Amino acid sequence: MNRAGILVVALAACGSFEDEDVVIDTRILAMSATPPDQLVDVDLENPQSETELLEQLEPAEMCALVADPSFDRGMRWSMTLCVLDNDERCSTDLPSVMLGSGLIADPDIAVPAPRMCVTINPDGNLLGILRLVFERDTFRGLGGLDYGISLAVGGADVDPTLDLYAGKTVRVTPRIPAERTANSNPVIDHFDASIDGAEPVVLPLGRCVDQPSPIEIGPRATVRITPIESAATREIYVVPTLDGRQQTFTESPTYQWLVGAGGVSSGSTGGPRDISGNPAPLFTDYRAPRAEDLDGVLDVPVWVIVRDERLGATPYESCLRVVP
Repeated sequence: MNRAGILVVALAACGSFEDEDVVIDTRILAMSATPPDQLVDVDLENPQSETELLEQLEPAEMCALVADPSFDRGMRWSMTLCVLDNDERCSTDLPSVMLGSGLIADPDIAVPAPRMCVTINPDGNLLGILRLVFERDTFRGLGGLDYGISLAVGGADVDPTLDLYAGKTVRVTPRIPAERTANSNPVIDHFDASIDGAEPVVLPLGRCVDQPSPIEIGPRATVRITPIESAATREIYVVPTLDGRQQTFTESPTYQWLVGAGGVSSGSTGGPRDISGNPAPLFTDYRAPRAEDLDGVLDVPVWVIVRDERLGATPYESCLRVVP
């Protein structure tokens, strides 16, 4: 990735409001848990012990995707198991457990791509946090118990008081009704890219540094990027209702679009149908920078974060090469 070129384009945009869909500084792009939620079988007539319920859980992995395009440096990070407050940080008046921390190489250019992940084991630490959530839950766990992972991240040599924070909720839910199934993170088949209205081609996935020959476009070119969903993208699920029955839904995934330079027509697409029943558009149109704002060939990172309404999230990365 041509970081100097990215900075040139960013400086050329000075005098206008910063576009939240354009990533020019350190940013936490996504956090994703695998699995995003877990179900436990409960016997309401003969309730199991906490230990018996905990034994039904499997270890979960929490990973974060962070961009740091303006700097050549490593990153310092930590993840903490806790009850999240409204700021997506650990509640300071409740116990928390550090799950992992460390230093990674530059997340944008290091090869192979460094991973920022921890394992959430179904142990006494998790049980203690779930107890705290249960004690504060009006429905006594029948709707599920949400616990959190708080991420702190910053430059390896930067004052920790300047760290960025983000939180991710993970859910443990009783299998009520019996037909209820656990969620999986959303996946798609591929992305199509249509350059200035031409026939679409498959958009290769991977960071700019991992792609020797990204799709090439000219200045001010428009690239329509469309997610092509698979049969598994929109899961069907059931939830209990207050009258003791159940209701069936089909997921409506959303797509968050982020780029390193240029801009997009919409930073968020997808979601539920509109009031008339029409499906929400999934695509966004990427607009490349102007020729006068370029300082040579520019590799532009593209990030797409796919989310569902059941805490699932999957990040995808790609790249477009702008050639003056």
